Amino acid sequence: MRHAVNIADRDGAHVNGAGPALLVVGHGSRDPRGAREFHELVDLVRRRNPALMVEGGFIELSRPPISECVDRLAHRGARDVAAVPLMLLAAGHAKDDVPATLVREKMSHPKMSFSYGRALGIRPELLELMDERVSAVVSEEEKRETAVLIVGRGSSDPDANSDLSKVARLFYEGRPYPTVEGAYVSMTPPDVAHGLERCRRLGAKRVVVFSYFLFTGVLEERIREQSEAFAAAHPDVEVRYAGYFGPDERVADLVVERYTEAIEGDIRMNCDVCVHRVALPGFEEKVGAPATPHYHPDEPGHHHGHHH
Repeated sequence: MRHAVNIADRDGAHVNGAGPALLVVGHGSRDPRGAREFHELVDLVRRRNPALMVEGGFIELSRPPISECVDRLAHRGARDVAAVPLMLLAAGHAKDDVPATLVREKMSHPKMSFSYGRALGIRPELLELMDERVSAVVSEEEKRETAVLIVGRGSSDPDANSDLSKVARLFYEGRPYPTVEGAYVSMTPPDVAHGLERCRRLGAKRVVVFSYFLFTGVLEERIREQSEAFAAAHPDVEVRYAGYFGPDERVADLVVERYTEAIEGDIRMNCDVCVHRVALPGFEEKVGAPATPHYHPDEPGHHHGHHH
């Protein structure tokens, strides 16, 4: 109980008795449907605690930018803000871009305090939701001869890439699928076609592809298209597409859990195999490298070599 009292006493933290404001940080997408799904999820989070101030915005590509969200919270009287990255796996965005963005906001709003939650991570609720998506396209009787290919975004961060292997293994455990493989749509091998080919060589006559993405977007569409192209070129294998997570109540619950962790200070980010702390082969230069802000194209200070 001590915690609740401390938080309530802290300089205006409990506006309307609801606790620090929640800032949900998304990556952003060139696809307006993806941004719409993000806002749908933020609405699900709002409904869980109507007294809580909730804003959701993006690092880049979509509106509103984070700076606008923080300004809105400031206008509404928020003094403390807990930011939760709406990202499945902790790669560069969750480890670098978001914290750097918050540092910038702290400079613009010196009276506000910011705490930072962790990425959604590998969770049984997400495995269960993935199971539902896959089960929607493959019947119980078919599962024993169906391979599952889980396709992640792909990153230059070995830790995030290795998380997908862990997801594949955990999805395999206790389920009837004989083979669960991982692949990536960008940045790192194996790509979608190689992942499907691997399943085919392992004897799969049917493969269900699941995109390990929260929302639709350019990359999610690409996974769907590449799966169809592989199926067209390999008539001996049936390929079915199970989609992606999408805005779901369980994801909203998980965001609230990450918020609670952030304000109670119980954050256990996995730093055991993080390139920023451990010298991994070929990534030694990242150890201790400073985090750099990721500017949103709609924000001042955005100069990816445009007008210098």
